[in-house]
Amino acid sequence: MTARPVIIDCDPGHDDAIAILLAVASPSIDLLAVTTCFGNCAVEDATRNALQILDLAGASHIPVAAGAAGPLSGETTLGNYVHGGSGLDGPELPEPSRDALPESAGELLARLLEAAEHPVTLVVIGPMTNIGALVRSRPDLIDRIAEIVFMGGSTERGNHTPAAEFNTFADPEALDIVLHSGIAVRMVGLNLTHQALATPEVVARMRAQQHTIGQTAAAWMGFFGSSYHRVWDFEAPPVHDPCTIAALIEPELITWVDAFVAVELRGEWTRGATLVDLHRRYPEHAPNARVAIALDAARYWDLVLGALDDLGRRS
Repeated sequence: MTARPVIIDCDPGHDDAIAILLAVASPSIDLLAVTTCFGNCAVEDATRNALQILDLAGASHIPVAAGAAGPLSGETTLGNYVHGGSGLDGPELPEPSRDALPESAGELLARLLEAAEHPVTLVVIGPMTNIGALVRSRPDLIDRIAEIVFMGGSTERGNHTPAAEFNTFADPEALDIVLHSGIAVRMVGLNLTHQALATPEVVARMRAQQHTIGQTAAAWMGFFGSSYHRVWDFEAPPVHDPCTIAALIEPELITWVDAFVAVELRGEWTRGATLVDLHRRYPEHAPNARVAIALDAARYWDLVLGALDDLGRRS
């Protein structure tokens, strides 16, 4: 089986960290690069975190490039109130073994897309800023993108505001560009990721892994879980971002529907909200995304925990 070429664009982030580890662990994914963006923290912190996570995974050969420090327009919003000042608060990790590349995320994305033998899948688990900017500035590269799988939006309510999920709120204009680009898009929203709860049983299974990766992941979930309990009164935190990687490794874990998706750009109370037309109330708008609806949570956690254990044993 030929591994799928993938670039992860992210803002690590506790759940981003698990997603990166899952991608590194999977033989079905050829992780070409990690690019970073503002979001859960400032882009400088996100970049340091990405380097540290790849070091933890024994994957310091994977290039990292820093991207956008703020949205295409409007004010910059950060998620430090969930992920802590560093964006990855909890267990102390060693300082990165290397620096990020001198080229920007946009430059690296363009270079890798141009050089790739096959179209590349972009997994976007932070604000869509880097990809929106790339699509706007280099439309000639659209055919080099196999699909975009993004964590963002919801078929229901938001989390950063009652209407809007954080990533879509942070840069709705960038998401709007992608949704109108003609690129194949899969949306993994809160309605799906809230089924991926790191319950005490899940965290205990992480903690039982006798290596640094398992212990670190359990400690991350401790910090992340306390934030979710404090902010949203969740008994267990939803581990959003690995759902996008799981969708590539085992697509049958998720039930999908084709739907028209739009993002609100101007609403006084609803900026960043996603409109997902599940019942074809706007028949004049053809479906432009596959939308994740239901998750086999037990199999999801078996996949994630198995991958963490395999990676921890060999790194």
